[in-house]
Amino acid sequence: MTKNENTSASALVQKVWNYANVLKDDGLAFMVYTKQITYLLFLKMTWEQRHTGASEIPSRYTWGALKGINDNAKRLVRYHQGLRKLSECPGLIGLIFTKPQSKINDPAKLNLLIQMIDSEDWSHLDLDVKGEVYEGLLARNADDVRGGAGQYFTPRPVIRAIVQVMRPEPMMRIADPACGTGGFLLAAFEYLKARTADTTEAAYLRTRALHGVDLVPNVARLCAMNLFLHGIGTDHKHPVISISDSLESKTEPVDMVLTNPPFGKKSSFTIIGAHGKNHTDRISYERPDFWATTSNKQLNFVQHVYSMLKDTGRAAVVVSDNVLFEGGAGEEIRRALLQRCEVHTLLRLPTGIWYSPGVKANVLFFDKKPAAKAPATKQVWVYDLRSNRNFSLRQNPIKPEDLTDFIRCYWG
Repeated sequence: MTKNENTSASALVQKVWNYANVLKDDGLAFMVYTKQITYLLFLKMTWEQRHTGASEIPSRYTWGALKGINDNAKRLVRYHQGLRKLSECPGLIGLIFTKPQSKINDPAKLNLLIQMIDSEDWSHLDLDVKGEVYEGLLARNADDVRGGAGQYFTPRPVIRAIVQVMRPEPMMRIADPACGTGGFLLAAFEYLKARTADTTEAAYLRTRALHGVDLVPNVARLCAMNLFLHGIGTDHKHPVISISDSLESKTEPVDMVLTNPPFGKKSSFTIIGAHGKNHTDRISYERPDFWATTSNKQLNFVQHVYSMLKDTGRAAVVVSDNVLFEGGAGEEIRRALLQRCEVHTLLRLPTGIWYSPGVKANVLFFDKKPAAKAPATKQVWVYDLRSNRNFSLRQNPIKPEDLTDFIRCYWG
């Protein structure tokens, strides 16, 4: 993101935060009023894009129809009715409006929000503004709730650098089992969109190439909004987003995995691996394809990512330091990964780039290899972006040029 783009994103976060304060004054919890605003923002953005293709929003419930109702009370009734009807739509629209609950019950408040949102032209904004605004709101909320939402979204410059070195190709299946607001999926889409050669590749890219899963419904909704507004996921027979626990079961193999699994060592589940059950007070589920049993979420995601890859599949996974150094199950999983994959690159990320301070993370790049007696990993290239580098979210955010040397060295 350039300086101007970063300034623009910050300004938008401030603008949407002002919208949020309209509802906050009604005593609504943070996540509740954020959800209410994203409904309205989505309707406005789809209305702005109505000339680019067929809209899936029924005309009676479009932004233009809502704005055109002069009676505030009648507009509120139509809006509530619209939320229910949209939840019944197929595909991403139905997912976006799953189990909608409108907490806007004051006709004047709805009128004020519509006027505020209508004053902005959203159609010209950068590819992932919905995710950036939402994550910016989470950062703002961290001032009110210690620790924020406990979610660590990957900075967009890091995502784009990862995609540039991974170089996805047309007709690939690309997945993110912890997709958040869709940053990796959208970056892969933008990269591939410029490299699709014909209509078959373009159609595949929009309907079959990408798939994301997230456990948190509100975050998955934001991802669905992002993808829909980019024309992705138009084939309702092939859902591009699922709300579920990725770790529950093995999935259809893919060519590439790009992901930042949830940080934090403990899970409410213990994954039962190939060695059988561990005694635990937690709920457990069976994954006999896993190498080890652990309640460490990130270690389980590393195992899951391996299980997702085709025999020639490749992955880039953001992991915390404990994944690299933890003993016990951690050591067992690392040994299995080094044996079965070529773990060729480790990018050490700096602190100060996350919404929670002090987080130490890395990007692990590995390629799945055929089974063999000798370990697939011969050597690992480590690029240290952490030492002697100081970043902060507001004063000195990480920028694309901070990763230019890594990209150059990767392919040098």
